Amino acid sequence: MTGSKISKRYAKALLSLGQEDGKYVEYGNSLKEFAAFCADNPEFRKVISNPVFSEDDRKKVLNAVLEKSAFSDYVKNFLCLLLDKNRISGIQDVSANYTRLTDEISNIIRAEIVTARPLKDDVLKKLDGVLSRITAKTVKTKVEEDESLIGGLVVKIGDLVLDGSVRAQLEGLKESLKRGEYN
Repeated sequence: MTGSKISKRYAKALLSLGQEDGKYVEYGNSLKEFAAFCADNPEFRKVISNPVFSEDDRKKVLNAVLEKSAFSDYVKNFLCLLLDKNRISGIQDVSANYTRLTDEISNIIRAEIVTARPLKDDVLKKLDGVLSRITAKTVKTKVEEDESLIGGLVVKIGDLVLDGSVRAQLEGLKESLKRGEYN
């Protein structure tokens, strides 16, 4: 069994609890916050995930941090369970899987848009509208810039990639010329 399957299983378990009490969004935000805290504090992450330290010591360190958090008891217990099962090092994967699962039940799809230049707000709103109509879901976009595109944009939604960049068009033209399609 791979780590991602295990992470998904843990994420599903917490999501199930969150759906029962209607706080699944709050739990997801707490997981993201804790995962970000671990990413920002690698020494903390190493201590709580390293079996060289005793389980009691690791729990004390984790609980000291959790006491200062505003996380619900369910999330605190969940994080302690991850530590008990030696899965706390996979918190990034658990959080990412939780986000994917909540997106599914909330009918949300995430799109990455790569552009050569910044998009104006009205253009981004129109693009969001088009992507929402195509996917029949609410689209949450993340925009990045890449000057190597020259112009246009690349949209990634799951496994679907729509490449409307000038770079891709020039490469296609170059390939066509190599094959002798333009005589």
